[in-house]
Amino acid sequence: MGGRLDPATARARLLVRAGLADVGAGDTVVVGLSGGIDSLALTAVLAFIAPRRALRWGAVVVDHGLQPGSSEVAATAADQAHSLGAEIVRVAPAGIDHTCGAGPEGAARAARYAALREQADDLAAAAVLLAHTRDDQAETVLLGLARGSGSRSLAGMRPVAGLWRRPFLDLTRDETTAVCVAAGLTAWADPHNADSAFARSRVRVRVLPALEAELGPGVSAALARTADLLRADADLLDAQAVALLAAVRVTLAPLRTGVSGQIRHSQRMGEPAGPVGLRVDGLASAPEALRRRVLRMAALEAGASHSDLAAGHVEAVGALLSDWHGQRGIDLPGRVRAVRSGGVLRIGPVAD
Repeated sequence: MGGRLDPATARARLLVRAGLADVGAGDTVVVGLSGGIDSLALTAVLAFIAPRRALRWGAVVVDHGLQPGSSEVAATAADQAHSLGAEIVRVAPAGIDHTCGAGPEGAARAARYAALREQADDLAAAAVLLAHTRDDQAETVLLGLARGSGSRSLAGMRPVAGLWRRPFLDLTRDETTAVCVAAGLTAWADPHNADSAFARSRVRVRVLPALEAELGPGVSAALARTADLLRADADLLDAQAVALLAAVRVTLAPLRTGVSGQIRHSQRMGEPAGPVGLRVDGLASAPEALRRRVLRMAALEAGASHSDLAAGHVEAVGALLSDWHGQRGIDLPGRVRAVRSGGVLRIGPVAD
C-alpha cells in the first residue's frame, strides 16, 4: 500500500523497537490488552514489529468482571488481537481482593499485574508490554504529589522494570488515538476512566485540563520530564537505601500467632509477604533521606499497598524510632503493622 505513513504510527513503531532492543529472535513478548485506545494501539504496533524481529507474540486480556458485559469486552479485545495476527491470545480472569487494605484502584492494579505475571511466567515471556502513555505518567506524578510520597513517587513509572516494558511513555494519548484511527481499529471506552469516584479519573478529566487551561499547554509533558529527572536522583538514593536496609536488617523469631518469621528479600506481585526486622540504633542515626526510604522499602516488602502507602504513614513509623515511649504500633495500608520492641522495629502482616 502506498501513501505516507501516519506520523504517530511511525513514532510508536520506533518506540516499541527501542523498547524491545534487548529481546532476541524467537523470544516471546506479550502485551497487556484491555481493548482501550492505548493498549489496542500498542497491540497493533507490536503486530507490525514482532514478525520483522522474529518474535513470538501474543496478547493477554485481563477481565476483572467488575462491569456488566466485561466478558463481552474481553472477548472483543481477544478477537481484535487474533485479527492482528497474535500467535497467543489469552483471557485471564482476575478477581479483586477488597480485603487487602488497598483502595479499589490499588487492589485492581495488583490483581491485574498478578494475572499478567502468571500468564507471562506460563508462556516464558521475555517481556510484557504495558500501554501507559505520557498522559498516564503525568497523572501518576500529580497523584504522587498529592499524596506527598516523596521523590520516588514523583519519579513516576519506569520505561523498563524487569519484565515490564512501557514503550509508550513518550507518546501522548492523542497519538495512540491516531494510531488506532490509522489502523482502522475501534477501541473500547472504559467508563471507569471518566468516573469521578476514582482519583486518577478526576485527575484525568478535571485536574490536568484545568492546569493546561490556567498555565498553558505542555503541563503533561513538563510533569513527565520532571519524572525523568527525579528518577535518576531517586535511583541513586534508593541504591544507598538498599545497602542500609541490608546493614540494619535483623532476623525475627516466629510470632506465637503462627506468622512466619522468614524474611523475603523481594516478592513478586501477589506472593505472600513476610515480616521485616530492623535494628533501631543503626537506622535512627542514618540520614533522614535514607531512613525514610528504608522504612518505605521495608513496609512494601512486608506487604503494604504500594499505591496507598503515603509519606504520612512512613513518618508515623519513623516516630517509633525518634520519639518512642512504649506507644502502640502503626497500622499501614495492606493489613501491615509496624511495632517496636526494644531495639528492634518489626514491620509485618497483621495476623488473622
